[in-house]
Amino acid sequence: MAQKNDRKMVRGLKNRHIQLIALGGTIGTGLFLGSGESISLTGPSILLAYTITGVICFLIMRALGTLLLSDLEANSFIEPIAHFLGTTTGFVAGWTYWMCWIIGAIAEVTAAGIYINFWFPNIPSWLTGLVILCLIYALNTINVAAYGENEFWFALIKVLAIIAIIAIGVVLVLINYKTPTGHASVSNLYSHKFFGHGWQGFALSFQMVVFSLTGVEMIGMTAGETKDPVHVIPKAIDAVPFRIILFYIGALAAIMCVIPWQSISPDASPFVAVFKNIGITGAAGIVNFVVLTAATSACNSSIYTTGRMLFSLTNGSNNKFANKLGTLSKRRIPQNAITFSILVVGIATLLNVIIPKGVFVFIASISTTLFLFMWSLIILAQMKYRKQVDKAGKADKLIFKMPLYPFSSYLVLAFLIFVAIVLLFKTSSLIALIGSLIWIGALYLIKIRKNKRKDALK
Repeated sequence: MAQKNDRKMVRGLKNRHIQLIALGGTIGTGLFLGSGESISLTGPSILLAYTITGVICFLIMRALGTLLLSDLEANSFIEPIAHFLGTTTGFVAGWTYWMCWIIGAIAEVTAAGIYINFWFPNIPSWLTGLVILCLIYALNTINVAAYGENEFWFALIKVLAIIAIIAIGVVLVLINYKTPTGHASVSNLYSHKFFGHGWQGFALSFQMVVFSLTGVEMIGMTAGETKDPVHVIPKAIDAVPFRIILFYIGALAAIMCVIPWQSISPDASPFVAVFKNIGITGAAGIVNFVVLTAATSACNSSIYTTGRMLFSLTNGSNNKFANKLGTLSKRRIPQNAITFSILVVGIATLLNVIIPKGVFVFIASISTTLFLFMWSLIILAQMKYRKQVDKAGKADKLIFKMPLYPFSSYLVLAFLIFVAIVLLFKTSSLIALIGSLIWIGALYLIKIRKNKRKDALK
């Protein structure tokens, strides 16, 4: 059994690492490739949907910060969830979050292999995907500072690409640039029907918007490795949601100012279309490089999260195999947990060669649906903690408070319920929602049976 001090990870992540890790977890292929479909379905009202969801994400992050600072010894946000909502719910939350990021890693490493095929079409995508996975494994097992540094630069490339799009859009609007679809103008945002397909289309857009912002809570997995968490975590939480709103809304607004929303193809990246419209040769290659970086970054974040999550779930376990996963290497990183997670992702990536694409997309949809459950638990745990603090008369001593509590907490829960209802109106998302409920229900049954066995042995 490892000593207690061997169960604590090194606090090697700085403020700039935390800021970009949180951004890197949310800005991915959904923006660079999937935004074309979102725009074509909802029109400029997608900007309003991102604004509303961005505010909700900010409140979720504030609730998360309250939990993280309630116990500075916690390795992740799962520990306060288990403390305030019970060990059974903590067990379900931990394994659910691990599964979310395992499937996310599979999707991203597969996507990265496909993007490399743009330049090397004769190499099997699964092979290049596995090579990328090996590189990511190496980055994650050096030390946490190396991971943080690499993720910082991965995320920075995505951020610079978005800033470039925004800058290009501003310049083209100022000079009233003529494009094949008209003129670049702010009027393109409202002169062609702001709510592209009415209120129904606007409501349905929240499914895609919420899914594209999943991962913002990943900052909660860095708690045990953050230098000076009392100051760094609040700064990161307060800054990141607003930056996400700026990047998403800024980029999409710039795109729709240059190209009228009804002219944007749902099957192609609008980023490529903007570059092509201003005559930049090799536009597809430029965007492909950025998207490859985005996929690699997202996979890197996924492996980091799954490793820490598995370590947190197995740390101090009486089971011999689980206890191995819950130990740290000489560099004080959860190398065994990372290795196990990498092997699961690698095997699943190979199986993806023979699994039909539709099935794989369905499984990925289940992962994103599970994030609604995780966000709900963060809010519920924060509410339970705040009630205890208020009862003890210590609310004034809280370092990091949830603004407008308790109204804000109920507002977030109402929003998440609304999104869950939206999922009922599309067959694919409805099936994913049902699959998610089965997964959550199965985990609860497993834990309840385990608890009964323990009680019987006493």
